[in-house]
Amino acid sequence: MSTATPPSRRRRMSRADRERQMLDVAEEIFGERGYAATSMDEVAERCGVSKPMIYEYFGSKEGLLVACIARSRAELLDVTHKAMAGATDPKDILTRGMTAYFEFVGSHSRSFATLLTDHGGPPESVEAVRQTRAQQSDLIAGVLRTFAPTLPDPELAAFTEIIMGGSERLALWQTGRPDVAAREAAAYMIAFCWQGIAPYVV
Repeated sequence: MSTATPPSRRRRMSRADRERQMLDVAEEIFGERGYAATSMDEVAERCGVSKPMIYEYFGSKEGLLVACIARSRAELLDVTHKAMAGATDPKDILTRGMTAYFEFVGSHSRSFATLLTDHGGPPESVEAVRQTRAQQSDLIAGVLRTFAPTLPDPELAAFTEIIMGGSERLALWQTGRPDVAAREAAAYMIAFCWQGIAPYVV
C-alpha cells in the first residue's frame, strides 16, 4: 500500500521578511499612483496578505508611507557613507558621494518623486521627507567642512543648499530621461559643484 506524499507547505515568512516585502510593494505602488490614489487593498493583494495585517504592521496608510521614506533615508545614508569611505582626496569624495546618490535614485526611479520630494502626503510623511533632506544637508556640510576648512559659515550653508537642491532637481530630471545614465547625471553635478568649491579646497 503506497502512502501519498503530503503537499509541501509554503514556508512562512519571518516578520522582518514580510515587512520588507510590504515596504517593497508599497514603495512601488506609491511611486506608480501617488499617495492619495494608493489603496491599502491593492498593497495587501500584491503582497498576498490580508489588509488587517498591513495595519497590524504599520498602523495606517500614513504609517506605511512614513516607513517607506524612513527606509529610503537609511539606505541612502548607508550607500553614500560606504561609497565615500575609500576616497583618497576631496574630488574623489565628491565623485564617490554623487555617484552613489544618483545610482541610488536610479534604482528607485519609479518611486523617487513620491518618497524623496514633496508629494502631498500627510503631515507625518512631510516631516519624514524633511528629515531626509536634513540628513543629506548634514552629510554634505560635514564633507565640505572636512576638505574646505576655511570656507566661511555663510558660504558653507549656501553651498550645502545649492548642492542638495541641485542634486535633487537633477535626479528628478534624470529619472525621466532613460537615455541619461546615473553616472552621467552624477558627472554633470560633480563638474558643476567642483567649479564652485575648488577655490576653497586646501
